[in-house]
Amino acid sequence: MTDTKINPTEAADSGDPRSGADKAIDSWLAEFDSALSANDVGRAAELFEADGFWRDFVAFTWNLKTMEGRDDIRDMLTSRLADVRPRNWRRDDPANADSGVIDGWLTFETDVARGWAHLRLREGKAWTLLTTMQELKGFEERKGRARDKGVDHVITRERKTWLERRREAEETLGYSEQPYVVIIGGGQGGIGLAARLKRADVPTIVVERNERAGDSWRKRYKSLHLHDPVWYDHMPYLPFPDDWPVFPSKDKVGDWLEHYADIMELNYWSGTECVGAEFDEAAGTWKVRVNRRGEDVELRPTQLVFALGVSGYPNTPSFPGADSFAGQQCHSSEFTGEEDYEGTRAVVIGSNNSAHDICATLWQKGAEVTMVQRSSTHISRSESLMDLGLGPLYSEEALANGVTTEKADMLFASWPYALLPDAQKPVYDAMAERDAEFYQQLRDVGFDLDFGEDGSGLFVKYLRRGSGYYIDVGASQLLIDGEVALASGQVDHIESDAVVLADGTRLPADLIVYATGYGSMNQWLTDIVSPEVADRVGKVWGFGSDTKRDPGPWEGELRNMWKPTNVEQLWIHGGNLHQSRHYSKYLTLQLKARMEGISTPVYGLQEVHHTE
Repeated sequence: MTDTKINPTEAADSGDPRSGADKAIDSWLAEFDSALSANDVGRAAELFEADGFWRDFVAFTWNLKTMEGRDDIRDMLTSRLADVRPRNWRRDDPANADSGVIDGWLTFETDVARGWAHLRLREGKAWTLLTTMQELKGFEERKGRARDKGVDHVITRERKTWLERRREAEETLGYSEQPYVVIIGGGQGGIGLAARLKRADVPTIVVERNERAGDSWRKRYKSLHLHDPVWYDHMPYLPFPDDWPVFPSKDKVGDWLEHYADIMELNYWSGTECVGAEFDEAAGTWKVRVNRRGEDVELRPTQLVFALGVSGYPNTPSFPGADSFAGQQCHSSEFTGEEDYEGTRAVVIGSNNSAHDICATLWQKGAEVTMVQRSSTHISRSESLMDLGLGPLYSEEALANGVTTEKADMLFASWPYALLPDAQKPVYDAMAERDAEFYQQLRDVGFDLDFGEDGSGLFVKYLRRGSGYYIDVGASQLLIDGEVALASGQVDHIESDAVVLADGTRLPADLIVYATGYGSMNQWLTDIVSPEVADRVGKVWGFGSDTKRDPGPWEGELRNMWKPTNVEQLWIHGGNLHQSRHYSKYLTLQLKARMEGISTPVYGLQEVHHTE
């Protein structure tokens, strides 16, 4: 293909209703389809910029995989093209052009699936391509005109009602019949994934040790609300009602999850703790031992999914002298805020989301509060994050402009992680300018601010570390006004009535809250399965180096999330509400394909980076 440069703003040729941008996309697609149909991987790779990106979710790789540069793209196509047989590439919507970049939506199909894609062109070459599997042929969800009737109009004595069928399923699955999938963890991630698997007719049981669905939210500190706006946080299939508050409270979210699990007819085993799991090589299934309200049950799923959140166990540091403290100590995960704290001298160790929220709760309850900041923290004001960061994709304005939740998720995913920092920096540059006075006020009281290691802000920091930030919903002003005191430095030791910092600063205390985060998700594998399995899986979360040109392991995607791990038939699912919603689709397709016996050769299984 020659580098014909099309001016996307020029008028369409006479008799051709397409815009210049549409013609550029169509021209590229024609060349791409021709090269793929001819099995000419070299020509297909040349249609990308030399350092272009192809991010694939399941459609080509049966993996979540990013190819960077023509060599990577050529290698993937050499390995996968004959098996995938992609075809029928079509532009799905009118293309857009902005600042020399043309982007458009595409549809395509493979031998086994239908897909949706997003393409960015620069001067006739692909800068980024995202391809995603959307449904498996022959196993489409029964929805719309294909929905179930719900009742058999041929009346027989054996005909059963919906309630009878549901009760029968609840009584048999896990006992006389075994699930294909067991999900350990019934928070938002496990519930959303189970809903997708239910729609895909994959027999699934969710195991949750709390008494009720939604308790993982209800049991948090009383002041907790969503820090992300409601448009960003919908569950699969059932968006929150359009009159819901922008920031729902934890109890409101908990109740929604409980009702959602019931409405979606999930096999949800609450009050059930997983006490161990091991793989039965002879049977090809897992043996998952659970205690269900006092009854020991062994489940034999083919696939085992860990959906226990973004983190592992609470990380409570062991400071010298902690045993001598005469007051109350707890990790932030145990703090409810229900007690009377009037006049209590409270020290909160930490400076991220939960630390700020807990400081605000304690101040509201009349405590004398000190926050201990041990390392720099990124802060985004909620209003600015909504306007500048999320507004173009997740807002009422975005919806009015045709950016549905599904399109927003795809657009966010269309940026490979290697490009995401540079894509995010302008957002946080604008935020720094917009909120300059606010940030200066924080610095004036001694707060140590950052915008990520490279100025890329909150979301990239979340992907890299899973922590290190606060979305300001009011607590920063308490620091600025001196209502909550700020102390900086490392904790040296604890005395019977105080926290002592390394510089000798003594902070009198009756209550210490350790807002010190959580350990690795990998620890769940160690304790429930075995250290050997955890070591084979390797690190969970984070993506190593930002590009393959950096020193360190090149990942391209988050480690071990939503895709095959190095332990067959073991998967990890989680993330925030947005990630759990979006990526549960691709995990469901991978599990459904395996259940139906579809060949799923995984391309580019990640390197193992062992636990620390």
